[in-house]
Amino acid sequence: MKKQLAEVKPKKFLGQHFLTDELVAKRIVDSLLEVPGVTNVLEIGPGMGVLTKYLVHQPIDLQLVEIDSESINYLLNEFPQLKNKIIHDDFLQMDFSKLAASIAIIGNFPYNISSQILFKVLEHKDQVPLVVGMFQKEVASRIASPPGNRDYGIPSVFLQAWFDIEYLFTVNASMFNPPPKVQSAVIRLIRNKRTNLGCDEAVFKRVVKQAFNQRRKTLRNSLKSLIGADKLNDLPFASSRPEQLSWQQFVVLANYAAA
Repeated sequence: MKKQLAEVKPKKFLGQHFLTDELVAKRIVDSLLEVPGVTNVLEIGPGMGVLTKYLVHQPIDLQLVEIDSESINYLLNEFPQLKNKIIHDDFLQMDFSKLAASIAIIGNFPYNISSQILFKVLEHKDQVPLVVGMFQKEVASRIASPPGNRDYGIPSVFLQAWFDIEYLFTVNASMFNPPPKVQSAVIRLIRNKRTNLGCDEAVFKRVVKQAFNQRRKTLRNSLKSLIGADKLNDLPFASSRPEQLSWQQFVVLANYAAA
């Protein structure tokens, strides 16, 4: 029989659903702590402390960022040792310069900003070596999807260029309060050793976005306004569609476009 957390009446904010299954909560935290070298951790949106309770006694420097005042009051009452460790802020607006030079991130992320959270991480990829998070399953699948899959898209390419991504496990809706209408999933992103992509990153981003914005077209057709008609005949992967290309192949396209 699954263990349940103490019954509370958490309020739902920013599209968040609160995890009520202890075994899942512990498994999420273990997925972070089993990675070697985790010392500084930032939990995003701790809410009622479902993950926090498994983090707070670990030999790590733990900080939390929470936008909701009532949740902060609750957390300080439950975990007084977190005094001066809770940042009352919107993660998407946070100043990363005030955080540790290297900080792992964990959270049961609000569905409606989960993609924005990862793009924020991407902006600070050299400061974030590790992310373990709960997402809507559709989003998690998209991020972790390999080329050739219909879920593969812009976030897949951008994030897989800089992180090794693992789809860890699926979480059923019944394990939340209130239950969402969709399944959830936990994924882990570990920063790779890459320091550059071997191309102009601005061009790389333009090529990827242009290709996927017209994903039903072949690259010859979707990129013609970006590449120029005079270069289309020799365009690499011209007859392919964007979901067939790895991030490395998009680097080849970016270099061709920039030449």
